[in-house]
Amino acid sequence: MNSIKNIGIVIFLAALALFTSTAFFGEFKLKEDIMYAQLTKQELANLEEPFRAEIIGKSYSTSLAFGLDVRRIYNNVNQQFRDKKEWDKIMPTSPKEFSFKLAKASSSGWINENKLLLFLLTFGLGILGSLLYITQDLKLLGPPGIKNNGIYHHASMNRGWIGIITFTYLVSFFIFLYYFPYALINMTAIVEPVKRIFKEGAEASQWFLYGFLYCVCMIVMGVRMFIKYRHNKYQLVRTGSVLFFQVVFAFLLVEILPLFDLPARDLKNAWPLDYTFLYDYNVKELLDAGHFGKFIFVWGIILALIVVPVMSYFFGKRWYCSWVCGCGGLAETLGDPYRQLSTKKMWAWKFERWMVHGVLVFSIILTVYAGYLTYNVLKHPEMESKDILLGISAYDVRELYGFLIGSIFAGVIGTGFYPLFGNRTWCRFGCPLAAYLGLIQRLKSRFRITTNGGQCISCGNCSTYCEQGIDVRAYAQKGQNIIRASCVGCGICATVCPRGVLKLENGPEEGRFGNEGPIVLGNNGFELQK
Repeated sequence: MNSIKNIGIVIFLAALALFTSTAFFGEFKLKEDIMYAQLTKQELANLEEPFRAEIIGKSYSTSLAFGLDVRRIYNNVNQQFRDKKEWDKIMPTSPKEFSFKLAKASSSGWINENKLLLFLLTFGLGILGSLLYITQDLKLLGPPGIKNNGIYHHASMNRGWIGIITFTYLVSFFIFLYYFPYALINMTAIVEPVKRIFKEGAEASQWFLYGFLYCVCMIVMGVRMFIKYRHNKYQLVRTGSVLFFQVVFAFLLVEILPLFDLPARDLKNAWPLDYTFLYDYNVKELLDAGHFGKFIFVWGIILALIVVPVMSYFFGKRWYCSWVCGCGGLAETLGDPYRQLSTKKMWAWKFERWMVHGVLVFSIILTVYAGYLTYNVLKHPEMESKDILLGISAYDVRELYGFLIGSIFAGVIGTGFYPLFGNRTWCRFGCPLAAYLGLIQRLKSRFRITTNGGQCISCGNCSTYCEQGIDVRAYAQKGQNIIRASCVGCGICATVCPRGVLKLENGPEEGRFGNEGPIVLGNNGFELQK
């Protein structure tokens, strides 16, 4: 049995090494015909001369080197245009997206000619190796039931050397994905056989690569969840739910809708997590897309203002965070081995409250500015839109939020930090929708986790496995209901409890309050924090 497990990890690591190494191979050469085919007349007027002088005909062995050169020239030309809006009209794409487009078109070599073979050798073998390792590793658990056995004894789950290597790899990948996407040209080429299932001849972007990887990780680690929590129906159904919503709504639907000339949208993505909802380009695209586009726009408003509060009143935030959300789904599947790393200290809880609600306030300010800018753009399309509100540029607010929250926090930190700080770092400290849902859950909801203090044996499983940093055992020992804005209702605390002390309930509001609040260790033992 151990030999099969070892074979699985060797196959997975070999596939991962091959996938990663593709970023360091290839041939990239910008030719005149490619330049004329890829650039608009306005772009050619500004970039043809420096391209011809510096990079046309020059060969590059990596897409990163090619992309950096293109980006350098792009930025040098940009310096000639002091007015940002003037430059945006001439070059509508960002420098990184522009460099990605040219690098993709200029790519040639063995990897480009053997995409299907490389897909089978990377994703195919990677999935096979993962499943071999997972199925054999979990068989060692013995009969159904969760045991708190040695989770801190493995270097991958206790911030050891394997965890640090994993953290470094994930963070590096997300940095390249968000800021240097042209470094991933060959990786995107590998998934083009999948992309072309949806549309013949289509080319994969870095976001298709990301979406496909996201789904693969969730499905493979979802199998692990099904095996590990096979004794608990709630966990089986919940895992199946997040897989369905991610694969169908966030991936397949987004790929299928454009085939019918409809806007690609994830219909489960709610404001304020969907912070671009009121951006001028987004609203204009939806309004120009006919009845379906208008439906998506109206649905987004209904989802944020009606569906979210009503569902949260009856079911707490668990209906979204643990059953629907893609971020939560990845945290529950790929991030499950790291849930015990979520700190339970009081300083973390205080920092969490300020941080997550601060992001919510930031997102509300962003929405006001975005709405103001969009109103001006739509009202006066023929005129230069006014984007200054209270002396601050709406464009600047958008860019700041997108950089700090949309990419750094949600992207790089949100997933990359799993091996060091637990699987719900983004959900706990940064997600504005989680903050919105949490306020409803804390103040006006029927959801709570009830406890039976007389049955608690203080084993600590519940607190150990709580991904949101809640010291569940302290509540259980006092027989107090757990009503916390941060609780996502994953139910793992109840699943790992050997005595059935904890129970997820949606009951009457009466009796919810009176014993809520964090419990801290005072001079006379456990005391309720007022």
